[in-house]
Amino acid sequence: MPVIDVEDLTKLFNGRAVLRGISFRVEEGDVVGYLGPNGAGKTTTVRIILGLLRPTSGFARVWGADLGVRDDLRSRVGVLLENNGLYARLSAYENLQYYARIYGVADREERIHELLGFVGLAESAHEPVGTFSTGMKRKLALARAIIHDPALLILDEPTSGLDPEAQRMVRDLIVSLSREENRTIFLNSHNLDEVERICTKVAILQAGTVRAYDSVAHLRTPTATLTYEITVTDPAMARQACAVLQARGDVRSCSADGETVTVALAAPSMPEVLRELVRQGIDMTEARRMTRSLEDVYLEVVRETGGAAWTER
Repeated sequence: MPVIDVEDLTKLFNGRAVLRGISFRVEEGDVVGYLGPNGAGKTTTVRIILGLLRPTSGFARVWGADLGVRDDLRSRVGVLLENNGLYARLSAYENLQYYARIYGVADREERIHELLGFVGLAESAHEPVGTFSTGMKRKLALARAIIHDPALLILDEPTSGLDPEAQRMVRDLIVSLSREENRTIFLNSHNLDEVERICTKVAILQAGTVRAYDSVAHLRTPTATLTYEITVTDPAMARQACAVLQARGDVRSCSADGETVTVALAAPSMPEVLRELVRQGIDMTEARRMTRSLEDVYLEVVRETGGAAWTER
């Protein structure tokens, strides 16, 4: 059974479709990045998954059920939304103590001290949260979200508004949660670098529709052509390599730029290509398959659909 199962999910606001029949599944242990432009429908999706909004049609189930009516399942989910959910007049310790009592956490004292150390706030445990920096508040909010040791963690823009150092700290904490504690994480973000570093899978939402959903590695690897970069020892050899390769029937294109040869193959015949270059006396120092960045993939998807903006509510 998938942890999150979204099937043909549609949401209308005043007759306007914010979500248009989206479907995807999140399996146990996945770290899924949910990408899309502002207004694409990301937050609406999260609210429906959490049972805070009702869909117009379709469904979003967590462990096979609607979170809106299952208190027992909600207790297995940790949530970090745009609002940190912290009380400014209380200390970090008192905030975690309050939420630990709500969730009925056993061994509260041990768990609170463990989390304050985990997020790097042990020395500030008894200071009022109102005096904290934005980054410190976000780290404490993450501790609040996992105080009850949830199996599923849903994060809505977890590093939004943070400076680069605080972004890295929060990102490292999320990586620790996913890799060392094997939690399932659904991460709503438009920070492509963050998603590429953290996530195992990515869903790209555009104009209310999921346009791509796959592993990060697969999305970054072009499938239409097999493109490689070969580095040779001097520009003259690069030009010679291109002349050799262009005579082969399995080479779609070849270009030389300085000491770098870029070759696109019509078939997975790179070993034969390299052997041919060696036979021709061409000295090579490196050969690697080219991949795209997640940013390249994302922009390609958005441009294909015209980059239309939708009002998300």
